[in-house]
Amino acid sequence: MIKEFIDIVLHVDKYLNIIISQYGFLTYFFLFFIIFLETGLVFTPFLPGDSLLFAAGTFASIDSLNIVLLIIILSTAAILGDTVNYWIGNYLGEKLFSRNLVNRKYYDKTKDFYKKYGAKTIVLARFVPIIRTFAPFIAGIGKMDYLKFLSFNIIGGVIWVSLFTLSGYFFGKIQFVKDNFSIVIIAIIITSFIPVVIEIIKHRKK
Repeated sequence: MIKEFIDIVLHVDKYLNIIISQYGFLTYFFLFFIIFLETGLVFTPFLPGDSLLFAAGTFASIDSLNIVLLIIILSTAAILGDTVNYWIGNYLGEKLFSRNLVNRKYYDKTKDFYKKYGAKTIVLARFVPIIRTFAPFIAGIGKMDYLKFLSFNIIGGVIWVSLFTLSGYFFGKIQFVKDNFSIVIIAIIITSFIPVVIEIIKHRKK
């Protein structure tokens, strides 16, 4: 199962191409669903986020998808996902922890992230896998003012989706990217984890 998931993440272009060719306009709903789950449930932080947005952008560059629709639909998915995650944390957070249904290690890492960046974590966490999924959940547990959370949520969601889809849209036309798409996806994944690695190194030095 892990091997299959890694294959899907590294070859998201191939699978997305199949989905587009078979389902056409319904592909937008598929993408919406994946981004919504990746940001909306603490049980699914493993779903592709950055790589999927980049891949969707590359298909928009060849007119298989509409870039404006992508940004609108996926930004909405990201914002709604974080909103649902916030309210899950607000109402069920402690119960989920008491029943060991949530990974305490990820919780602690995200909490440390909050200590350093405060409410800006909602925006910054968008660019850090796993922490992206746990940040709104912890904001809900901590009873962050919802209007404050929502403002950061909207800003972060729009910037995150726009940055990665537009990167795919513009860089996806480059021949090197077309010929080495898997390498580019790996580079995106590694780059996404750099902030986490830096924080771990700093923590160990202390």
